[in-house]
Amino acid sequence: MTRQFAPHEFEEKWQSAWESARLYSVAEDPDRPKKYVLEMFPYPSGDIHMGHVRNYSIGDVVARYSTMRGMNVLHPIGWDAFGLPAENAAIKSGTHPATWTYGNIEKQAASFKRMGFSYDWDRTVVTCDEDYHRWGQWIFLKFWERGLVERKASPVNWCPGCKTVLANEQVLAGGVCWRCGSVVEKRELEQWYFKITEYAQELLDTLDELPGWPERVKTMQANWIGRSEGAEVDFTLCDADGEPTERTITVFTTRPDTLFGCTFFLLAPEHPLVDELVSGTEHEDAVRSVVETSARETAIDRAAGEVEKIGAFTGRFVINPVNGEKVPVWVSNYVLMEYGTGAVMAVPCGDQRDFEFARTYGLPIPPVVLAEDDPLLAQLGAERGRAIDDVPWAEAYDGPGVMVQSGAFTGKPGGKDSEGMRAVTEWLAERGAGRFSVNFRLRDWLISRQRYWGNPIPAVHCDACGLVPVPEDELPVRLPREVDITKGETLADHPEFYETTCPRCGGAARRETDTMDTFTCSSWYYFRYCDARNGDAIWDVDNVGYWMPVDQYIGGIEHAILHLLYSRFFTKVFRDMGLCDFGEPFTNLLTQGMVKKDGEVMSKSRGNVVAPEDMIAEFGADALRAYILFMAPPDKDLEWSQEGLEGAYRFLGRVWRYVAEVAERAEGTAADAERGNGGDADAGKALRRERHRVVGKVTDDIERFQFNTALAAMMELLNAAGEYRRATSDDERDVALEREVAETLVLLLAPYAPYMCEELWRELLGHDGSVHREPWPTYDASLAAADEIEIAVQVNGKVRGRVVVGASASEDAVRSAALALPRIVEQTEGRTIHKVVVVPGKLVSIVVK
Repeated sequence: MTRQFAPHEFEEKWQSAWESARLYSVAEDPDRPKKYVLEMFPYPSGDIHMGHVRNYSIGDVVARYSTMRGMNVLHPIGWDAFGLPAENAAIKSGTHPATWTYGNIEKQAASFKRMGFSYDWDRTVVTCDEDYHRWGQWIFLKFWERGLVERKASPVNWCPGCKTVLANEQVLAGGVCWRCGSVVEKRELEQWYFKITEYAQELLDTLDELPGWPERVKTMQANWIGRSEGAEVDFTLCDADGEPTERTITVFTTRPDTLFGCTFFLLAPEHPLVDELVSGTEHEDAVRSVVETSARETAIDRAAGEVEKIGAFTGRFVINPVNGEKVPVWVSNYVLMEYGTGAVMAVPCGDQRDFEFARTYGLPIPPVVLAEDDPLLAQLGAERGRAIDDVPWAEAYDGPGVMVQSGAFTGKPGGKDSEGMRAVTEWLAERGAGRFSVNFRLRDWLISRQRYWGNPIPAVHCDACGLVPVPEDELPVRLPREVDITKGETLADHPEFYETTCPRCGGAARRETDTMDTFTCSSWYYFRYCDARNGDAIWDVDNVGYWMPVDQYIGGIEHAILHLLYSRFFTKVFRDMGLCDFGEPFTNLLTQGMVKKDGEVMSKSRGNVVAPEDMIAEFGADALRAYILFMAPPDKDLEWSQEGLEGAYRFLGRVWRYVAEVAERAEGTAADAERGNGGDADAGKALRRERHRVVGKVTDDIERFQFNTALAAMMELLNAAGEYRRATSDDERDVALEREVAETLVLLLAPYAPYMCEELWRELLGHDGSVHREPWPTYDASLAAADEIEIAVQVNGKVRGRVVVGASASEDAVRSAALALPRIVEQTEGRTIHKVVVVPGKLVSIVVK
């Protein structure tokens, strides 16, 4: 009697066997091509969800397939265990973050093993382990030595929900915290920064060296880095009486050709000059109102123009260096201290935000660059002075054109990268009032957090010596376990932690009580996997040289700017430190889509969560894996369907029954199985052809990450095997052919359904070794080619018949065969055949009149 498909009878058995045999543990092997397959490691935030299942199933197929293709595959796993998610959850549950974190890691590890993921568990890293974050502190010290660490006071993003600062990249659209959704505030604080801006140009330039990355991700990073070419221009500040002083305020502009159109000057509300300019004046109250309102708004909303533009005149002026005009200084919420110099020369005719502000406050809008078809151009002619103080426009014009009302530059081409732009900048440089400059939107990475559960910053504050690094031989700085975060305590509340002695002078000192942003931990974990148990060095350079860079990285698009940009930065610094010989960490990147239900992302608050453990309990891990890979291409969102999961389960059951029936009848391997008398030779030939075609298609589809169409091709092979069985009797069937097809199906399906295929391969088909150590099946393209093909025949755009021709038939032969079809003769009789178009292998199109 044929064994029935019962996945729960063998899943735990093979899980245990693989673990005991350390089947997926790997070592460096210079004689074999390597492949490093990595999915972004998870937060230990609780039970796994369907997003985990999808992300890690994709990676597991790639890893298993690559192993079967003969590669030495590194496929590790770990946990991003420090940070706000763990701390906030621990506060909510009333437990210590360490207890909560390690408990969840244990649960998630068990779930990943139940899913059958082929991880090298010997290389697991957990970022809150001391043997990991010790090296994170070592990296901090090395960055400090290289001048890439700075502590300074500046306006920062403060999350009132998480009670800590956020990097600019962690403030989402709408000005909310990336983690808790609270509206972010601005505060002035002393903070630690990594100077990522030192690598801004290289981070931008080397995006071109990443052909294996989605263009969308590269565009997002390029926009975030935001390189702008232009000029720095010095405006002389006037005193309260309107007289020029020795002081200047510098602005950066990408359009120096529009300087003659500057009719007002803007300072960011956070600019340090604001208080000095208005304190004790009649303008103070109005300006302070703008400052206070701006503090309640987010940088992203202000920069994007999502909030109403407000401003106030300071009562002071600056002098425009190109024409000597006095320009009023205003304060406005749409100017940001983080971008440029925190000061802007406002040219309302050429910038939409300036245009709207000028209209609101009744400020002049003289044209200075006009499109060549603008009627004002003829009116102004060669006029060098300001003949027109306002434009009859509904919006600003920022395109190329001709400079007008621009002194000696009138008549020159204007616009970005124009002759006029270069000429004005050169004129300023000759007079010491400006210079060519490059500006970046990217700002240094704020890494300090005022929370407990993070990697301590290895620094000491000494009254005599200032900031002093903790010596390397004293690492790691350990987190005390006694901190009660449920009462809002941080490291700053525990003298036993922060009271210390200065490593330099031996005097009393205070240990730094901020911890590092969790992204500092996730920016280098993929290096540590290469040498995870090294206690003497961060890693062995030769091991990293063998495995890195990561060949295939897989994760969500939401990490395009944060994690992926920071990781690229870390890698370039490591290269410059001699820790690796490459500058990009991830050769290829796949960003997978989300798993949704009822059109919404699964979440507990929406009540639409489907628990993977429940589905595993009902259908088995293989069915869940196959379903999640079949229902959509990996980069597209997937809509959850219980019926789809049931369909995947039925498909695996059909494969099981077919292989079991073949195995019962044919003992031994395909090479020595006794053949039947051949039966229907054409049927056997068709099945063999389909076997080669499907192997070729599955191979090509997996290489292109089309996992769903690869599974569809396997279903086609199973259907073809069924058709062969129906066309032949038991005595007629080619036993060796059937076994070859059964074994091929098992091998092809093994990366998708590892438990079932191991059981079929070893227990039913009788092989000694693991199916996951078998070579990938081969195919012959010539054997996959059909002898005959069926081609649709259209008459005036409608399919009227189908013709069977030889696969190598000429166009004339195909045309003749199509026109000879009785149905086509009927459709064309008595009509004039105007044209016959043959699309080889696909279609014959006949046009009649």
